Amino acid sequence: MTVLNAARRSADLTGLFARADPVDVLVIGGGVTGVGAALDAATRGLSVALVEAHDLAFGTSRWSSKLVHGGLRYLASGGVGIARESAVERHHLMTTIAPHLIKPVRQIVPDYGDLGTGMLVRAGFLAGDALRRVARTPAEVLPGPQRLSPLEAVAACPTIRRHGLRGAASTTDGQLIDDARLVTAIARTAAGYGAQILTRVRVVRAGGDGAVVHDEIAGREFSIAARSVINATGVWAAGLDQTLSIRPSRGTHLVFDAAAFGNPTGALTVPIPGSTSRFVFVLPEQLGRVYLGLTDVDAPGSIPDVPVPDRSEIDFLLDTVNTALAVPVSSADIRGVFAGLRPLIASASRDGSSLADVSRRHDVRVTDGTMVSVIGGKLTTYRRMAQDAVDAAVSAARLPASACVTASVPLVGASASGPAWPGLPESLVARFGAEAPKVVEAATVDDPLAPIADGIDVTRAEVEFAFTHEGALTVDDVVHRRTRIGLVPADGERVRPAVGEIAARMMNGVG
Repeated sequence: MTVLNAARRSADLTGLFARADPVDVLVIGGGVTGVGAALDAATRGLSVALVEAHDLAFGTSRWSSKLVHGGLRYLASGGVGIARESAVERHHLMTTIAPHLIKPVRQIVPDYGDLGTGMLVRAGFLAGDALRRVARTPAEVLPGPQRLSPLEAVAACPTIRRHGLRGAASTTDGQLIDDARLVTAIARTAAGYGAQILTRVRVVRAGGDGAVVHDEIAGREFSIAARSVINATGVWAAGLDQTLSIRPSRGTHLVFDAAAFGNPTGALTVPIPGSTSRFVFVLPEQLGRVYLGLTDVDAPGSIPDVPVPDRSEIDFLLDTVNTALAVPVSSADIRGVFAGLRPLIASASRDGSSLADVSRRHDVRVTDGTMVSVIGGKLTTYRRMAQDAVDAAVSAARLPASACVTASVPLVGASASGPAWPGLPESLVARFGAEAPKVVEAATVDDPLAPIADGIDVTRAEVEFAFTHEGALTVDDVVHRRTRIGLVPADGERVRPAVGEIAARMMNGVG
């Protein structure tokens, strides 16, 4: 059963207490790689428990650019292997695993007559399309490069600078409706295969044979015995395995009303001066927003639960994008900011090297007999990271498991054909796919299709569904991770009373 809620959590905890034998795999970390590992292990017939100290997608997995990209930027530095792996994983996601959550977005690079930049961009886009063909992704799913006229470029990105505009180079890539929604869908699918998904369970200490954990809700400590343990805690991985060396990198995004950029339909893509592989993006997003990102700066020191960008990153993004805009945007236009820490592998680079030179490959390491740590990587390749981690756990613990099948396992709500459901908001269908009718049919709240607040296209039914089916336990879980309303703090505060009323109703067992 793919339902995650307070009752399921309680039942799974009770089952762990009563269990006489160890679980085959204990996964630590509820980000995209952790839930991916739980799904991979469960679909191989293994018993699985996953523990997460906070909520699903609490860490890095909710702070991405929401892109499922084909690895084009890695070709510029000779990373053919990781570029190909990214394209293959994008193919699986867009054709089988989560086609309902990912749509093509056209990336648009305005042409102002710089021949050198133009040639590099066109060559890169052709190479990216070659990767698409290698991965066998149909052009109907991910259309290829196109040359846009000045009128077409302005139509897609209305606020770009028109003086000297000769047109634009364009290609497409995959765009998630939301990264945290992907994590939730993977976790629910894993639960459907029998995995125990336990949020608010913090690891006190762990080894290859299990962990001592603390139930943050009940306030009690207990042990979980396991035949193998997968450390999928991302930037926090060295806290469980001190043999690891991680170099965190911070990526920052700014949130604007879409109207500030003329309600774009394409992703304005602006080359960063002096780089052949880095750009800033203006990405059209759900809830009437655009995200401007992203930075890539060292983030040494202690690792915060919620990273905060510095002023220089904000200025860098504004200054770079304004080179391509007719009317500049300023700090006064910003509605919100968010930043995430990438768990880069420190040993992959020389001391003092640029972050652009640090490999985005992932690595899997086994310590303490059957303690498997998976580090590095990126959101697009989470499935492959999970597969490699489970392969290592199976080998180290000699677990009786079948082969990996997750490349062909669709997530809850998956529907490649995109059926229409008359009467349902397009935004709801974009977030839930084939489950959209179920969200409404399962609702017990009054006015289920009414917005949770004026001007916000999240329905009351979706908020209830977050508590009854998606594992939300608090108002913050809904505002910041199931809906992303909280990316604009003023909107988050505005919906909090209405979300709180539904939360109280659900937690009191009404409905």
